[in-house]
Amino acid sequence: MIERLGRSIRARLALFASVAMALLCLAAGALSLWVGHRTAVDIRTKEVTSAALHVGHDIQRNHMHPLTGFDLNGLQVVDSTGRVVASTPNLEGVPRLTTVVPDPSSPSRTDVLCRLPQLDDDCHITASVRVFDESGDWFVYAYDATVPWYIHPYVIAVLALVSAALVAITWFGVSKVVARTLAPVNQITRQLTDISYRDEIMRVAVPEKAEEIKALAEAANRTLARLEAAMDQQRRFASDASHDLRSPITAMRAELESAMLAPDETDWRETGGKLMASLDRLQNIVADLLTLARLEAGAPSRLESVDLAELVAAETTRPRSKKIVTALQPGVVVTGDRLKLARLLTNLLDNAERHAESTIIVTLRRNEEAVLEVLDDGAGIAPDQREVVFRRFTRLDASRSRDAGGTGLGLPIAREIAQAHHGTLKIEDSDTGARFVLRLPIRKE
Repeated sequence: MIERLGRSIRARLALFASVAMALLCLAAGALSLWVGHRTAVDIRTKEVTSAALHVGHDIQRNHMHPLTGFDLNGLQVVDSTGRVVASTPNLEGVPRLTTVVPDPSSPSRTDVLCRLPQLDDDCHITASVRVFDESGDWFVYAYDATVPWYIHPYVIAVLALVSAALVAITWFGVSKVVARTLAPVNQITRQLTDISYRDEIMRVAVPEKAEEIKALAEAANRTLARLEAAMDQQRRFASDASHDLRSPITAMRAELESAMLAPDETDWRETGGKLMASLDRLQNIVADLLTLARLEAGAPSRLESVDLAELVAAETTRPRSKKIVTALQPGVVVTGDRLKLARLLTNLLDNAERHAESTIIVTLRRNEEAVLEVLDDGAGIAPDQREVVFRRFTRLDASRSRDAGGTGLGLPIAREIAQAHHGTLKIEDSDTGARFVLRLPIRKE
């Protein structure tokens, strides 16, 4: 389809250039004909006038020769009485064809006269010359056909052939140039068509020349790089999700198989409790996966004015295993989805509760933006691991035993919620423990 489009673009551009060349040739041909016609008319007029003056000069010297050897349609010599005294053979015996005479102040005159007797129906360039004589003025008339608009059939033929050749060369040249220009695009198209999710490296060749196509190839490679990264993330996500889902399922299967081996000796209440714990973990993982899917899909939020101090106060009053200390600046209002922001805070508090030794400190202040900090007094997180914890199903080796109750999705969900509210969630330096800092835009009045 793309190749057909390329051919279509090539054909359309070649047709456009050819039509433009044809119009240019038409205009140039018309101008050439106009200039050529004017030049030919001037030359023909000079020839006719020159012939009449030559005969008039002979008359003045009384050496008039027979009116032959002139490449004209006719010549006539009229004496002072108006009688034709000499003419070319084709006008022999023919009376005077015209009574047009030069102006008194001029010895000659040229006109274009039509329908002259004894001549064809075409119009003729007529030159009249006055010859002064003692008995009266004599007149010499020279006649020749006018120049047609096309000057000569050969001129039309030459112009037509040259125009056709130029149009053909234009079509061929533009077609070749466009084909050569689109060749890298077609190559990129074929490479994009051949790329599949099984390829280890998804890239297209970047041409060295043609800056625009080079920019296209580089943009395609950047898009492919993002797609490749997203696919790798999805593969890791699927692998991690299957692993974390398999753990509670395996635990449940082991409990059931153990109970089935000795059903009479099994404490089914205890077994049911263990199965419920695994089911709770499985349910939490599935719920978090659905939450992440909705966030990534851009599910619509119910935006409203949210007072963060009230929200934090409400969330921190719930019973927890660790002491929570708050320092909240009132009047820090943002625009957001209250339920999602509450989920974000809950995830941060749950994470801090699993890792804190005894105390969690929650601080809220207003600068140019709303700043919410959740600090625990646990072992903390190494600087090179601060982004790793925001990956899905990530648990640091040092805290796996303490984080057994988590799904590995709490912090990724919290960051997705922050980004959905045009904010950021990062881990920043602290003297002790892990310090999570949430920044959100202040609501504009």
